[in-house]
Amino acid sequence: MRKKIELEYIFSSSVKVLFSRLSTPAGLSEWFADDVFQKENHFVFVWNATEHTAILNDCKPNSFVRFQWEDRPYEDEYFEFSIHLEPLTQDVALIITDFTDEEDEADTVELWNKQMEMLHRTLGA
Repeated sequence: MRKKIELEYIFSSSVKVLFSRLSTPAGLSEWFADDVFQKENHFVFVWNATEHTAILNDCKPNSFVRFQWEDRPYEDEYFEFSIHLEPLTQDVALIITDFTDEEDEADTVELWNKQMEMLHRTLGA
């Protein structure tokens, strides 16, 4: 059984700028993949010249974006970027939802941590 994980990262960025890095091919190619291009609601992510296609399942501007890998092993799995504004501090929190095998959880978290370091650098936040 695969495990759903949720990870939270704080950014010093506007919601609008952060959302553009999570929801557009140009923004995603800055930190998430070597290249990204879109055909309607299909996003093609390229890593080391290998393409992986995800379907844009749902999106609410400046709030969240949800993708499902086209070749996903389980129908109900997805990965999601959700933005929350912390009411007390006004910090922008990015919540990542993903699924992983339990034995791979530490590696998955480490991968997301590295991706978030790159996103922080691209935003200067």
